[in-house]
Amino acid sequence: MSDARWLAGLEEQARRRLSPPVFDYVAMGARDGVTAAAAASSWRSWSLHPRVMRDVTTVDISTEVLGRRTAVPFGVAPTTLQRAVHPDGELAVARAVAAADGLMVVSSNAGTRFAELAATGVRWWVQCYLPADRRLAEPLLHRAVAAGADAVVLTVDTPVVGTKYPRDDGPVVWDVVDPEILRVNFDPGYDDAPGSAKALDLGAHDIEWLRSTTGLPVVVKGVLRPDDAVLAVDAGAAAVWVSNHGGRQLDRAVSTATVLADVVAAVAGRAQVYVDGGLSTGLDVVTALALGAAHTFVGRLLLFALVEGEPGVTRMLTELRAQTLDALRLCGARDVAETHGLVATTAPTSL
Repeated sequence: MSDARWLAGLEEQARRRLSPPVFDYVAMGARDGVTAAAAASSWRSWSLHPRVMRDVTTVDISTEVLGRRTAVPFGVAPTTLQRAVHPDGELAVARAVAAADGLMVVSSNAGTRFAELAATGVRWWVQCYLPADRRLAEPLLHRAVAAGADAVVLTVDTPVVGTKYPRDDGPVVWDVVDPEILRVNFDPGYDDAPGSAKALDLGAHDIEWLRSTTGLPVVVKGVLRPDDAVLAVDAGAAAVWVSNHGGRQLDRAVSTATVLADVVAAVAGRAQVYVDGGLSTGLDVVTALALGAAHTFVGRLLLFALVEGEPGVTRMLTELRAQTLDALRLCGARDVAETHGLVATTAPTSL
């Protein structure tokens, strides 16, 4: 089987190989799944405008992300329950990403300790949700800093967890997953502590609090509106991350491909803009770059590849790199910067 066909078949392979509760957890969106279902097709709604008669003998697909080069313009988004997908979980991902000279964002819910991940040599950022009592987040954040995290990613679209409907009346993932493979970087008893629920009062002040607490640049993830992006940048965010949480929070939220260009325009170069949401091919990556994203991230695609452990993640990253390289050549772009503007001027219809 060709790698391109293998990549396209990852979801079906995961459906066959994972237990139904685990697959449902990975694949499902919030409520009716409208936003989750629209993610991939929203990238295909854009048309690329290639240049021709350009020398594309040498093409550089690397990007600069928060002041450091990464060899590929796509990274790994934070996802929970990686060790339920494969026993090696985050360690398998970290090894593959390190070998690809990429970037991994580690969920605060990870089932692998930060120090173990750091030992692989991977470049990584830590993702966090802030609790009502911000002080409860400090031990996890300090562990991440001590283990070498490059940045902290504040998820801002989850004041409450979006409702999800199981596939049937059978067991759900929390009935079958060992709690020992989840949230291992938190202090014991964290979830029972007063004030540990997700904060309902997130604001611009939390960006500065995170910066001063960690000494790291702060990336604000979950932005879908230009005005919110400006608010985050004004408050000191080093980057904003256009994301609808994989369609797992507010169903009927707009697709990231639809709003990316508007967010980029509003930020106006004052901070980097990243994007995730349904990216599954090199053409998707190049489309996002052409719309102005400084970097892209994959979530579900990573989890589907992780079914095969580290070799699966490596194969996914390798194929995505090859597709991205080919797409740049076909666009007449010799580096990521030359993709900018190579899209239709009319945005696709939003949800």
